Amino acid sequence: METQNSLKTHPAVPAGEDCGEPIRQAARQTCYHLIADASALDAFVDGLNGEPVIAVDLEADSMYHYRERVCLIQITAGKTVGIIDPLALDDLSGLRPVFADPRVRKVFHGADYDIRSLRRDFGIAVQNLFDTQVACRFLGYRESGLEAVIRSQFDVVLDKKFQKKNWSSRPLPHDMLTYAASDTLYLIPLAERLLSALREKLRLPWVLEECRLLSQVRALPENSEPLFFKFKGAGRLRPRSLAVLEALLQLRREIAEKKDRPLFKVLGNETVMKIVKGRPMSLAQLERSGGLSRKQLEMYGNAVVQSVLTALETPEADLPDYPRKKSPVLSPRVPERINALKDWRDSEAAGLEIDPTLICNKSLLTTLAVNNPHNAGALETIDELKAWQREAFGADILAVLNALRKPRKPSRAGNRRRKKDPAEGGLLP
Repeated sequence: METQNSLKTHPAVPAGEDCGEPIRQAARQTCYHLIADASALDAFVDGLNGEPVIAVDLEADSMYHYRERVCLIQITAGKTVGIIDPLALDDLSGLRPVFADPRVRKVFHGADYDIRSLRRDFGIAVQNLFDTQVACRFLGYRESGLEAVIRSQFDVVLDKKFQKKNWSSRPLPHDMLTYAASDTLYLIPLAERLLSALREKLRLPWVLEECRLLSQVRALPENSEPLFFKFKGAGRLRPRSLAVLEALLQLRREIAEKKDRPLFKVLGNETVMKIVKGRPMSLAQLERSGGLSRKQLEMYGNAVVQSVLTALETPEADLPDYPRKKSPVLSPRVPERINALKDWRDSEAAGLEIDPTLICNKSLLTTLAVNNPHNAGALETIDELKAWQREAFGADILAVLNALRKPRKPSRAGNRRRKKDPAEGGLLP
């Protein structure tokens, strides 16, 4: 690929090469192409033809703007590391066929956010995803963050000093671009190691299904629901306080959008909750509450007080209420089933040396206990149960539940306490 805008000519380690000293050197000397115009992007995409695997990472600006954007897309393929600048390009549709091609494995680490962002910002859908963080969890790694995994596997310490920098600023210095390139440099050799280990432990189908489902996640669309629905702690508030909370959240969003700042840089959640509980009705009361800094008081103080006053004047009939689901009436044996399934799950996880929630999380345990499937056909009807879970553990799950169905023999003492019904000649419970 000779037509990219900028090429920093340091040696890069080949993607499939055994990683010892060469990759440690690549940690210090990274080769990358900076792609910032349409012709360079076309040339880069053409160069991806025939590559069986690419490694991908993103950098975004969520800490600096109200609406976050993808600011860089890093792709490693073979010996090439491309850094695509979406802020300099009007159209990234040329990348869609590569990401949608099921013949090309796409390696990410912690892909959830990246998958959502690629679809939201560029309409890019990903097929044949392999998430190295998911693989690490299914192999029982105690730490699955990229920095910890690279350190343990390749004896390389990633420099994370640029992690929280503003990736939307331009021009980006060489050090930041090198940092961005380094995150994908190790992913392909790491994936090869993890794939080998998963095959050896017969867990590769588990991870591939998890990755397939992960590739289908999408960013949530904005809706007209009250903002307090997504605010931690709102469920414990009474209607009047909920009205104050909603007024403050609406004000915060309005200011953040106008100033193009993230919500937490306008008013943090702890500050919002402190105001909700204090209900200051004047600037003096707000100042005494200590919730806002001097600068925040100057910028937002009057608007905050007005929002509180408006909420306090809301008629009782118009006050919001937190939606609460009514718990269904369950069999008294459901807790017994949950405990039995949990005991089995924890024992199984200990033997496999993985997190128990990977086998069955709390929600799935409850679903299984409530539905109480009798056979394999009944297991198929439980949508929450993934195919790999049914195949690997379905028989065990049924065995645990069926063991609880065996009738219990009444004790002799219990029989002696029962009285005969003279009309029926039977025993009264």
